[in-house]
Amino acid sequence: MKIISTEIAARINCLRWIAGLALAISSTNQGVLAVQTPVNLGTAGNFAVLAKSGISTVPPSVVTGNIAVSPIDAAAITGFSLSLAAGSPFATSSQVAGQVYAPNYAAPTPARLTTAIGDMETAFTEAAGRSNPDFTELGAGQLGGLTLVPGLYKWGTDVLISSDVSFNGGPNDVWILQVAGKVTQANGVRIHLTGGATAANIFWQCSGAFSLGTTAYFEGIILAQTSINLQTGASVNGRLLAQTAVTLQANSVTQPTTSSLPVLVSSFMVTGPYSYSVGQSLDSGSRTFKVAQSATRQFYRILSDSALTITSIAVSDNNVRIQYQ
Repeated sequence: MKIISTEIAARINCLRWIAGLALAISSTNQGVLAVQTPVNLGTAGNFAVLAKSGISTVPPSVVTGNIAVSPIDAAAITGFSLSLAAGSPFATSSQVAGQVYAPNYAAPTPARLTTAIGDMETAFTEAAGRSNPDFTELGAGQLGGLTLVPGLYKWGTDVLISSDVSFNGGPNDVWILQVAGKVTQANGVRIHLTGGATAANIFWQCSGAFSLGTTAYFEGIILAQTSINLQTGASVNGRLLAQTAVTLQANSVTQPTTSSLPVLVSSFMVTGPYSYSVGQSLDSGSRTFKVAQSATRQFYRILSDSALTITSIAVSDNNVRIQYQ
């Protein structure tokens, strides 16, 4: 994503007197369900597979993207027949179309992996902390046969995908799935994306183990607090980010393309560093960002794949509203 040239650099406490100059948000947009924004993966998004306690494979697996372990060292990456040049910050493998990293490789790898693991854990916490779900205990935890529209989903139980399930939405729509238990996808079951939905915008936050059956096909980013286990022949378009281990058995894992959804970032100073604005929502229909007013976050930018123009800024009910076209 590139940072667009338009930057909102006025302090929030100055917005009140210019709010009257801003274009009014149409009353027809009131009550519009807040659109979920993507979970910020930080540098964990540089990896197709990232784990804290190990990555193993029963060959031949094919991973398109980088893989890494930390804080455990490279001895916990098994089955990949790694090749490491003396003094190199990464290894290679015929099963990985990318690079393989571990904290006992040369600098700057150790420090970068510490950051990536921290970003992965932060992303899990952020996804788990999304509030006001649109759907709670949908299907009593049985997703087989369902079509999921964009939004925030929450289950206090295990989730079972016993037959094909579809995600229907546009390329900028986002799904957050919060699962308190484990997720199990049955043998041969497929996840389908329709309407332009992308795997990069589907986030599975799972507190239990995540398991894919033989020859299953999966779409999305897995943020697992424990393990991710793929049975023989299962394939993934997404990322496997585990706080314990990832186990592969002749699998295909392909990192997804990046989302093009605009995202609001903010800072307490005009020159940064900027970070993703907490609690932001985006109504893509009216092209309006909404974020809680902050005493410290007083400068804003929009990250977008294309140029945007800010058309209004307003403060009301302790919220900042930013409209663009």
